[in-house]
Amino acid sequence: MSLTLTKPHTQTPAAALAPREQEALRHIAAGRTYLQTARHMGLSKHTVDAYLRRIRAKLNAHSTAELTRLAITLGL
Repeated sequence: MSLTLTKPHTQTPAAALAPREQEALRHIAAGRTYLQTARHMGLSKHTVDAYLRRIRAKLNAHSTAELTRLAITLGL
């Protein structure tokens, strides 16, 4: 019996985000408000707020400024 060691699967931060989360992050990073983002995406403000809470948790960001910096760094 042989043991094969493999590298753990690592995912880029952007890949950890769902497509709609990435879209919401792009809007926020572009300076849009939650309400403007919601209207542009055809969602409620509460849904955008939920997306941004999940994004903050996934990317370990604590402010909109951090999210903006991460979006730029990730090329979103």
